[in-house]
Amino acid sequence: MNGSTGATTSPAPRRPSPLLLLAAMLLLLPPTSLAALPRHDPVPGGVAVIDLGPEDHPPAVRYGEKRVLVLPRDGRWYAVVGLGLQEKPGPRTLEVRVEGGTPRRVTFEIGHREYETQRLTLKNRRMVNPYKKDLDRIARERKRILSALRHWQERPLSDLTFFRPAEGPLSSRFGLRRYFNDQPRKPHSGLDIAAPRGTPVVAPLDGTVIEAGDFFFNGRTLFLDHGQGLVTMYCHLEEMSVRPGDRVRAGEPIGRVGSSGRVTGPHLHWSVSLNGVMVNPELFLDAE
Repeated sequence: MNGSTGATTSPAPRRPSPLLLLAAMLLLLPPTSLAALPRHDPVPGGVAVIDLGPEDHPPAVRYGEKRVLVLPRDGRWYAVVGLGLQEKPGPRTLEVRVEGGTPRRVTFEIGHREYETQRLTLKNRRMVNPYKKDLDRIARERKRILSALRHWQERPLSDLTFFRPAEGPLSSRFGLRRYFNDQPRKPHSGLDIAAPRGTPVVAPLDGTVIEAGDFFFNGRTLFLDHGQGLVTMYCHLEEMSVRPGDRVRAGEPIGRVGSSGRVTGPHLHWSVSLNGVMVNPELFLDAE
């Protein structure tokens, strides 16, 4: 049956492109906030900060199939590219597009980096060789974790000056080649802060809580989305004071340090994901 009422309709308005939306949002940012960038360290597990030159509109940048964070500084645009630990040294290319312009390519070089080895002994052998039911749980949780870490939110960023998420000495650093009970495992994908149980954990940058849960290896864990593929993860918490959907400001408490999950003692494991790969969080603490 035709449900037409005979009324005339106008064509639906065209939705503006993501680039135009991003440009409009960036115009609202105060010029004084166009400031800090992470440290340029183009090695496996590092960050490449690439000068794209002056543009009237924010460029859209891809590294392979992945979108890349861009932000303005001093009248120029910069691409901030996450480089996974699996990357090999050599030349790489970014694809750069500007609204109404011709796509162009920008090249950069990935250098070499060797990471140290760390050996840990865990009394709970189940955390080294999980049971079959644990492996099923781990597989389900992995999908949630990867989905959160690869999330993209079209949000302008102007400053990547990070607060330190917890007070305490840095213990296990990013990229360590790890052995648990003499068995090789994946490299350390974050930075450990050796803080006592109950130490407050704060958001390093404005963001949105996009995932939270109690995971087999990670324990009680929070994920914050800061925009444009920049996501941070906080593991082994004692408690979480925010939940998915909450907006948090830089420096705002989000939880407390604990020892949940696979640990040898209380600490905060803090990870930074950029365009879907884990990178060294210290590069953001060293921001200018």
